[in-house]
Amino acid sequence: MLPKDPEILFGFINMKLRDFYHSLEELCEDLNVERQDIMDRLGEAGYHYNKEKNRFE
Repeated sequence: MLPKDPEILFGFINMKLRDFYHSLEELCEDLNVERQDIMDRLGEAGYHYNKEKNRFE
């Protein structure tokens, strides 16, 4: 289950991307979560995914 708070979600996702996954797609598949759900929740908090850096900013 993903954290509800967008700031905690931001840190959680970026830590997972940095330490365990080469892409957001790989993370979503492994954790069985919808990519769009993460994109929407973090987008509402002002974050966007940078594919080249493999992190939300």
